[in-house]
Amino acid sequence: MTENKKIATWKAWTLFVVVLAVVFGLGLFAASMLERRAEVVSVFNNKKVDIAPGEAHNDVFEANYPREFKTWTETAETGFRSEYNGSEAVDVLDARPNMVILWAGYAFAWDYTTPRGHMHAVYDITRSLRTGSPGVEGGLTPQPSTCWTCKSPDVPRLMQEMGLKEYYAGQWGNPAWAAEVVNPIGCSDCHDAQTMDLRISRPALREAFERQGKNIEDASLQEMRTLVCAQCHVEYYFRNNEAEDKINYLTFPWDNGITVEAIEEYYDSYTAETGKEGKPYYDYIHALSKTPILKAQHPGYETSQMGIHGQRGVSCADCHMPYISEGGVKYSDHHIQSPLANIDRTCQVCHRESEETLRENVYDRQRKNDEIRTRLEAELAAAHIEAKTAWDNGATEGEMKEVLSEIRKGQWRWDFAVASHGASFHAPQEIARILAGGLDHAHLARLALAKVLFKHGVENVKIPVFGGKEEAQKFIEPSIAAKVGTIGQMEKNKSRFMNEVRPEWIKAAKASGKLTMEGLE
Repeated sequence: MTENKKIATWKAWTLFVVVLAVVFGLGLFAASMLERRAEVVSVFNNKKVDIAPGEAHNDVFEANYPREFKTWTETAETGFRSEYNGSEAVDVLDARPNMVILWAGYAFAWDYTTPRGHMHAVYDITRSLRTGSPGVEGGLTPQPSTCWTCKSPDVPRLMQEMGLKEYYAGQWGNPAWAAEVVNPIGCSDCHDAQTMDLRISRPALREAFERQGKNIEDASLQEMRTLVCAQCHVEYYFRNNEAEDKINYLTFPWDNGITVEAIEEYYDSYTAETGKEGKPYYDYIHALSKTPILKAQHPGYETSQMGIHGQRGVSCADCHMPYISEGGVKYSDHHIQSPLANIDRTCQVCHRESEETLRENVYDRQRKNDEIRTRLEAELAAAHIEAKTAWDNGATEGEMKEVLSEIRKGQWRWDFAVASHGASFHAPQEIARILAGGLDHAHLARLALAKVLFKHGVENVKIPVFGGKEEAQKFIEPSIAAKVGTIGQMEKNKSRFMNEVRPEWIKAAKASGKLTMEGLE
């Protein structure tokens, strides 16, 4: 009986200690929450400046939100590097010259570098050969003004001032207002300047939701922590049909869903929208194979939703903008970058493995998909070159129909899988499936080509191995020079633009007060 009493007493004390610990923990949590709520109230009650709606000057926000502003300025840093990507601009074409062949006839074959942080957005799009050289005699015709859409908080202001369709109908280097797009991606792109609530500042996302019968206003705060990123990190195209006077209207092709097949179906059935019989949408006609190519942009949102993190409600901000706690203050780190740069504040919030294990898990997924990617790029490049040989030897459109269909399907899957950079981690199984499907289509294209080539007396096509982008660009140059000029001419014109025209844009922006923050030139 005495032994039973001792056991009962021991259990009682154990229960008491556990309950005490729980109550103490809840008390600390409640105190922390109250302290952080008090901090939020303090921030809003002690604002140093009033900020106008849609304020494009990022430096105006510093007085009220110094911590967030400081971390945002760190997006200018370019020192982080992982096994496959980083924050420094790397010439992808030189590392993967087969991509020059895949994009022959399109601006990406001239210039494609890995993206840097948000503070570089305006400068990098201006510097790129892809945007052309406005204001320079003999310069490449600039892209549409729609290309500016995601690069600056100045854009929503211009959309309101000019009208949405008028904005989309413009030219990228329009001297009447190009000097006003000078502030890089920042505060007003994602926040209501007066309440700091997350907001949708670009209409294309809202319109895509509406076409699917969804109301974006019903999104929760956690969903908004992804949707503000989905305004830009998505697949899109410039709707450009006769009914709307060819205005390059920014559109997300999500009407059938966000999978690679659903978006492909949307583009393939585009004739219902254009009214042009038998001509599905394409971004360009390939200069070698004559394939109507779909160029994927950067479907980061789509691929992230296909992976386990997206399926379980993890937001973009959870991993790319982890919280920082300083005393009683908790705020989001606006140094938006790879989660691998802060594993202790990103992955290890949920996972208990070591940094080394978690990092290696990421690399393992990326390596396996990269292996398939490299094989697919080689097969597609060979298919384009063999297709050109077939055309040169008298192949007919009827004979090449199956070939072009398979190349289009294979390249669309390749581009969709690799264009968003982080897809091999966001959804590794889905990306492996997509790349494998692309490889299958590339093989079918080459099989069909072998039959066409044999019919026209071609027994073997030598596929060159390129040592870098210059060799690959020289290979495609005869096929594109008549249309856009040589690579050397493009580089010369862009250099003149950057040294002569762009300084005038910056000078005008400073004089008008549109640019107030130094160091972003």
